[in-house]
Amino acid sequence: MQKLKPVELRAMTVPEEERKKVKRNPIYIILDNVLDTYNTGAIFRLADAVAAEKVILCGGTETPPNHRIKKASINTTEWVAWSYSPTTVGALQDLKSQISNLKVYAIEQNIRSVPYNKVDYIFPIALVVGHETDGVSKEVLELCDAIVEIPMWGVNTSLNVMVSLGIVLFEVMKKLS
Repeated sequence: MQKLKPVELRAMTVPEEERKKVKRNPIYIILDNVLDTYNTGAIFRLADAVAAEKVILCGGTETPPNHRIKKASINTTEWVAWSYSPTTVGALQDLKSQISNLKVYAIEQNIRSVPYNKVDYIFPIALVVGHETDGVSKEVLELCDAIVEIPMWGVNTSLNVMVSLGIVLFEVMKKLS
């Protein structure tokens, strides 16, 4: 399969025969009311980078086609599978009913959180990220098998949602390597 640079991706779509050659990993990325379209687009790029099975956009998360998502995603919305669900709880319930042994991990600061690099990730896996200010909703956290967080040593107590997802995704990918 040919690997393309961002400038090449912006100028084209990937033919279906090329998309079918990609071996998808059993990773589902769930956006719980992520409002910034830049974050949504960048998460599509992350999903492509790890060959995730699917991105599920929930609640107030904007969906493609959207100019800002398309620009930030550099067209990855065209070949990364995605769907929309009105609620994240509903999306998780549907996913759990379709995929046996699915483990769901929220990326969130919470009293139940454990360091992201101390978890034995089990596949198939769903990673949930939340609203840029409010985080993952309490109802969704209750459905998760674990909540993971990234340690913070500075004054700020949080990272951008897309950055946090990227850090955890690449830790998860170590398990598949």
